[in-house]
Amino acid sequence: MKTFVLVPGAWHGSWCWKRVRAALTRLGHAVFTPSLTGLGERSHQLSPEVDLETHIDDVANLIRWEDLSDVVLVGHSYGGCIISGVADLMADRISALVYLDAFILEDGQSLHDTLPEEARQGQLDVAVAVGDGWRLPPIPAAVFNVNAADREWVDAKCTAQPLASFRQKLRLTREALDVGSVHYILATGWGLPMTSFYEKAKVLGWATHEIAGGHDLMLDRPDELTSLLLQIE
Repeated sequence: MKTFVLVPGAWHGSWCWKRVRAALTRLGHAVFTPSLTGLGERSHQLSPEVDLETHIDDVANLIRWEDLSDVVLVGHSYGGCIISGVADLMADRISALVYLDAFILEDGQSLHDTLPEEARQGQLDVAVAVGDGWRLPPIPAAVFNVNAADREWVDAKCTAQPLASFRQKLRLTREALDVGSVHYILATGWGLPMTSFYEKAKVLGWATHEIAGGHDLMLDRPDELTSLLLQIE
């Protein structure tokens, strides 16, 4: 049996993994789906001080205090930034990394550094206009091409994201990811924003996969995603 730690992306919480979590648990696997500080059921902890390092610590501390090893660590979207940081801290506890339609950051790079200037400035403007300068309201599910049946539910569940988590630069101490295997899964039903990271994963020699669905594959294609995760060694 395997141990999975499934990390949500921006604006999401543990709730987004409920279908995949249930499927893996039914098969006897250990599954952890932490909500990050300030998100989901921890939205009451949101503050201007919550940043990328906070979220890396959230996941690293879960692994440490639950005494987890041989972890298949999955990061969705912004969660890719987090799992890179966690792998840098505790590579010996991770058997595989899975970037699920996710950002791939280099040392000294922030999520905002990877965005086009107009997208980055647009987020800064929104934070000033409606987020007191430090938080970002959720992006509508339709923008991520979430399946129509789930859009209203996803919009109701998503919570504000701390701007600092997008602006803080990732600090890495290792020259390369020192884990058993690294995978990238592209959501081809949304695709374009993450295609550059998918191509980067190929250049890095990672295993690459495609699933036809919107950005939230854990909701759009939970069975396909579960099946693929089970194949990862």
